[in-house]
Amino acid sequence: MTDSLKEIFSAGLPAEAPPAPAALASKVRTLAPSMTRSMQRVAEAVAEDPAGCAALTVTGLAELTGTSEATVVRTARLLGYPGYRDLRLALAGLAAHQQSGRAPSVTADIAVDDPIADVVAKLAHDEQQTLADTAAGLDTVQLAAAVAAAATARRIDIYGVGASSLVGMDLAQKLLRIGLIAHAHADPHLAVTNAVALRPGDVAIAITHSGSTSDVIEPLRTAFERGATTVAITGRPDGPVSSYADHVLTTSTARESELRPAAMSSRTSQLLVVDCLFIGVAQRTYETAAPALAASYEALAHRRTPRTAR
Repeated sequence: MTDSLKEIFSAGLPAEAPPAPAALASKVRTLAPSMTRSMQRVAEAVAEDPAGCAALTVTGLAELTGTSEATVVRTARLLGYPGYRDLRLALAGLAAHQQSGRAPSVTADIAVDDPIADVVAKLAHDEQQTLADTAAGLDTVQLAAAVAAAATARRIDIYGVGASSLVGMDLAQKLLRIGLIAHAHADPHLAVTNAVALRPGDVAIAITHSGSTSDVIEPLRTAFERGATTVAITGRPDGPVSSYADHVLTTSTARESELRPAAMSSRTSQLLVVDCLFIGVAQRTYETAAPALAASYEALAHRRTPRTAR
């Protein structure tokens, strides 16, 4: 065994528990862009053929992917496993899960000449896979901590631009309806000026798929420096936004293609995470949330009643 490989094995274990087998494909999709090309080859191999790779030793997988033993172990650790042995166990579990009848995780991209029925089928499958991957990879400890902070917050500020701003507005609207003070900021200047007013006991939530959107990171950093509890909802937990987040909620995404930009699939997973966050807050504040929600329904009831003809 080489010195570099010994160093990897002797390093401290990851702080988080290894991801569940079902989350492996999601982790590969999320982290692949930040990997070296050799690590990408290892990650792609284990995601495409978990059963075959589970039967290989670290040396065998290194030979299969044209890499080194050290690269295989580094890839395993980046994916969240203490070592290659733990990755093999996860691969075996994933293979058994797939053989039980689950649909394959990869489908063909949408083509420009696809019939609309095929478009519907492909989008539905990708959306389902994205939701399943997000649920499998979501850290419920981090989620519970974010829920606890939001449930008792004096105010909640939410930052997002582009498609993420729509998700932020959705969360703010839900929180307002259960009696919490929540505001979504799509304008980066207003986001920063509002973040300056935050203090301990407040919550700031940044939504950014890339994890590197400066218009979202800047207000979150300001909120963090003011002592507010900060939350990042991102597809790149290793991105810059996490440096200013007390709690990180990771989203998954389907493969990006010409007719399916990242904003489409990231929105789906972000909406799942904010719904989980909202339901958790509503549960913790049920005694006040239920009456507030009922009052909002009553206030809008006349808008849902068909007008009678005169």
